[in-house]
Amino acid sequence: MSVHSHIRKVTTHVLSEMKMKNEKISMLTSYDYSMARIVDESGIDVILVGDSASNVMAGHESTLPITLDQMIYHASSVVRAVKRALVVVDMPFGTYQGNSKEALSSAIKIMKEASADAVKLEGGSEIKESIDRILSAGIPVMGHLGLTPQSIHKFGTYTVRATQQDERDKLIKDAKLLEETGCFAIVLEKIPAELATLVAKEVSIPVIGIGAGGGVDGQVLVIHDMLGITQEFSPRFLRRYHNLSAEITGAVKNYIEDVKSNDFPNEKEQY
Repeated sequence: MSVHSHIRKVTTHVLSEMKMKNEKISMLTSYDYSMARIVDESGIDVILVGDSASNVMAGHESTLPITLDQMIYHASSVVRAVKRALVVVDMPFGTYQGNSKEALSSAIKIMKEASADAVKLEGGSEIKESIDRILSAGIPVMGHLGLTPQSIHKFGTYTVRATQQDERDKLIKDAKLLEETGCFAIVLEKIPAELATLVAKEVSIPVIGIGAGGGVDGQVLVIHDMLGITQEFSPRFLRRYHNLSAEITGAVKNYIEDVKSNDFPNEKEQY
């Protein structure tokens, strides 16, 4: 029997077991109660309350503007809906970089006010001190390497990362460092598939990919992209499982037409 099928609540230990048994980990983002409930009941292993809420929920061009309190609002909405999945919350830009004391207080605030299961931070050796402090409080940490959207202004582009030897070497070194520091898993974003496969073999903790090929331990996508709610974002790694944008547009147009023609509500739809 697979690990996935018989557990009642996914924990960091369950993810570790899944890696050991070569069972792939499924992960999607959610930002609100209604969507998280559907995703959880569908049997997803991990729900990420991503700082991508800054883009898909608030309309910002990057993940940078979203605040800690806004992330907690989204996270607490998701947690209220979830019974089975592990809920991981992104720590937003400015809440952990360069100040490990602030990192700890930010992580504690997320755990206390949102009742999350874990937090996720972007970066490697640069944020080791922050990870150490957060882990010292018993808060599970997921790492994130490769394309790190919070550092967009440093790199100036969303192109594939770790194609040069020096960046490749640093990524492998950082992945091992995150494992040694005590992270329970790592997200690898938009890096060559061959490198991601190597990292997944080199570390004993689960490696979740987004645009990192199929040789890792699991996959994550932004739910608005996967369902086709957003249309302007079409990277190579994105598979659209639906075209909800067109479906919603059609439904709304039908509603408008029915209201204007006095077809809605009909006699059965009134008191």
